[in-house]
Amino acid sequence: MAPRASKAGSVDADRIRRFRQMWDDEIAGAALYRSLAECADEHRRPVLLSLAEAEDGHAQHWSKLLAEAGVTDLQPRRLPFRVKFLAFLARRLSAEAVLQVVFHMEVAGAEKYEHVPEAPSTMAAQERTHGKVVAALGGDTTGERIARSEGRHRMSTAGGALRAAVFGVNDGLVSNLLLVMGVAGGTSGGRFVLLAGVSGWLAGACSMAMGEWVSVGSQRELYEHEIDIEREELAHFPDEEREELALIYQAKGLGAQEAHALADTLIGSDQALEALTREELGFDVRTLGSPLTAAFVSFLAFSLGAVVPIVPFLVGSGTAAVIVAAVLSVVMLFAVGVGISVFTGSSAPRSGLRMAGVGVLVGAVSYGFGSLLGGVLDV
Repeated sequence: MAPRASKAGSVDADRIRRFRQMWDDEIAGAALYRSLAECADEHRRPVLLSLAEAEDGHAQHWSKLLAEAGVTDLQPRRLPFRVKFLAFLARRLSAEAVLQVVFHMEVAGAEKYEHVPEAPSTMAAQERTHGKVVAALGGDTTGERIARSEGRHRMSTAGGALRAAVFGVNDGLVSNLLLVMGVAGGTSGGRFVLLAGVSGWLAGACSMAMGEWVSVGSQRELYEHEIDIEREELAHFPDEEREELALIYQAKGLGAQEAHALADTLIGSDQALEALTREELGFDVRTLGSPLTAAFVSFLAFSLGAVVPIVPFLVGSGTAAVIVAAVLSVVMLFAVGVGISVFTGSSAPRSGLRMAGVGVLVGAVSYGFGSLLGGVLDV
């Protein structure tokens, strides 16, 4: 019987296997970037070659660990089919045609290193930066088109709160309209409808507010954690951060000299962390939302829509209150549809009529179902 491998030997074999896989991945990444550089234009070629050199640096880290583990005959394996196929597409089409695929590969590589204790703390961050650089290389990042794109982005960001408010009103209106119509159909349309409407309004608004508070709060904590990591990297590895920032600016269209000059200026200033956060992580520290503000806006928007169907039951009851509630809700839905058209670019009358028509349909169905259920239950 063959002797069993010791537990320590098994652990060492596993570590060597993992190190070898990491080394192979980095060698393949460097080869891919060099293949893309051969097919790229003068603007993208130096950036891609710099990325290849960074991948070589990562490979050297794993080769050193392999040497320490006793692996002295390290030879590259055959390149993976994916790398060969992407290089083939780049030669036949263009380097830009495959950059989106490469971007996803870099993102996956960054996540992989997050859980590898032998990887330097900067390796995952560098892979994330490579993803940002590749994303910039793959887009139209030159001249006036950048300015127009960034202008649209600012408009989109500024309109985010308004968009959320419009859809919040829609959620409150539709959900409470269905509740009110259903209860009104199954009862006499009096105090039970008012009780159900008010309960639905408060429950829905509180649920929306709590969900928004948790969502925005979790997102803010995640961003703040990423900023803390970036702050540590800036403090301990300023040269690496300077080079990464310069690469990103090169990918966005600056020449190598201008990109390095700008990176040098920023790294040595108080705006260094803000610039790194914006360029590497993709968000601005000044735009982090407040969980309390988000919760309040969500509660208010939902409430604005939810109170519409119950207003008539505050002053009346019976069929007249049901009709008035339905009419008010349909008018409000038309207004919401017009508001949504601002963000979708569709025709305002068509969008408003579509929303109103859907409201009439679902309200009638809810009322009919309530009437049927009320008869069965003898409410």
